[in-house]
Amino acid sequence: MSISAAQVKELRDLTGAGMMDCKAALNETNGNMEEAVDWLRKKGISKADKKAGRTAAEGLIGVDAGVREAAVVEVNSETDFVARNAAFQEIVANVAKVALAYGTTEAVAAAEYPGSDKSVTDTIKDAVGTIGENMGFRRSAKLTVPHGAVATYVHNAVADGLGKLGVLVAIETTGNEHAANAFARQVAMHVAATSPMALTAEEIDPAAVEREKAIFADQARQTGKPEAIIEKMVEGRLRKFYEEVVLLKQAFVLNPDITVEKALKDAEKEIGAPAKITAYLRFALGEGIEKETTDFAAEVAAAVKK
Repeated sequence: MSISAAQVKELRDLTGAGMMDCKAALNETNGNMEEAVDWLRKKGISKADKKAGRTAAEGLIGVDAGVREAAVVEVNSETDFVARNAAFQEIVANVAKVALAYGTTEAVAAAEYPGSDKSVTDTIKDAVGTIGENMGFRRSAKLTVPHGAVATYVHNAVADGLGKLGVLVAIETTGNEHAANAFARQVAMHVAATSPMALTAEEIDPAAVEREKAIFADQARQTGKPEAIIEKMVEGRLRKFYEEVVLLKQAFVLNPDITVEKALKDAEKEIGAPAKITAYLRFALGEGIEKETTDFAAEVAAAVKK
């Protein structure tokens, strides 16, 4: 099949590999991007295992917190200019308040917007005409604990509780809630920085684990070592994989000499009771949304013709 320059560029952006290597990978995999990334990794050419899906949508992430609960939302706009608009920021803050009460995306979308008899969805639609740009409520989620704390962290904040990335971390404990919240916030900052794949190794998708094992095995076989040695090499690389992507196994950003799991154990002294991280949420603005690339000069020319 014919491989386009755009496909080659996308694979190069994802892996850091050379142009000819990317073209060869795409040819070998009939243009399948994910398989091409794996092909480069197996050949030892890829400079990065995988980058997160490109983030292109604009808007804001909003968080709101109550007693032992917190919520996070994403509201999108077409441009970053609107994200700096006070009216848009007020909408996102209010949607976060609704999320604290209703939680799920569907429930929040249908819920009544504060100070209005309209739903969140309809209120945002009405605001499009006022603000002059297409907007949309994309998603929301909520964490609660019966005892303990749910801490929040917003990175690149433009206002209180509003920014480009929001994290919630829930800790269950019967100990001091203020101390638990303080530590949970540190973990939230860690999650913002490292973007773990799962809280524990058991929570990782088995298909993802098998995919990694297959890649590790192919890499190990290139050494020419016996299968028994290769098996041990795969086990070692899998342990390293867990240390990189599992939250509790990761080196703690605030003290890389210990894991998050060990940091939690140490924090129990301040909390005054056993504590357990039960869940976390990480919303990065626009993750998973592919933004249309446009020729700005062509847009201007078209606008002039009109």
